[in-house]
Amino acid sequence: QVQLVESGGGLVQAGGSLRLSCAASGRTFSRYAMGWFRQTPGKEREFVAAIAWSGSRTYYADSVKGRFTIFRDNAKNTVYLQMNSLKPEDTAVYYCAADGRPFGSASDRERAYDYWGTGTQVTVSS
Repeated sequence: QVQLVESGGGLVQAGGSLRLSCAASGRTFSRYAMGWFRQTPGKEREFVAAIAWSGSRTYYADSVKGRFTIFRDNAKNTVYLQMNSLKPEDTAVYYCAADGRPFGSASDRERAYDYWGTGTQVTVSS
């Protein structure tokens, strides 16, 4: 069974930065694509960023492109989301997700991911 544990969320002022981490356990982490999604109350969960199993390809939502960076450290079984120039509209619960199939490419679709963390709250004040 795959387990994903997010950390790094918190309260930050607009223009600030945060780094989210997602620690994975339960299988060979390096073979699987990973993604980050976010959700605010009353809205559907939306794609933020994804990274292929090899780390060679990344994919971002237009709303975060140029401000957020996804990267992974396979030796630590961890994927990160570096968030810079944060805006109040980035406020959400952020979820880490793992593809259930090995050697997948980065995807912006929720159905591509079989495992999800419980989320970490990010709040950006104006």
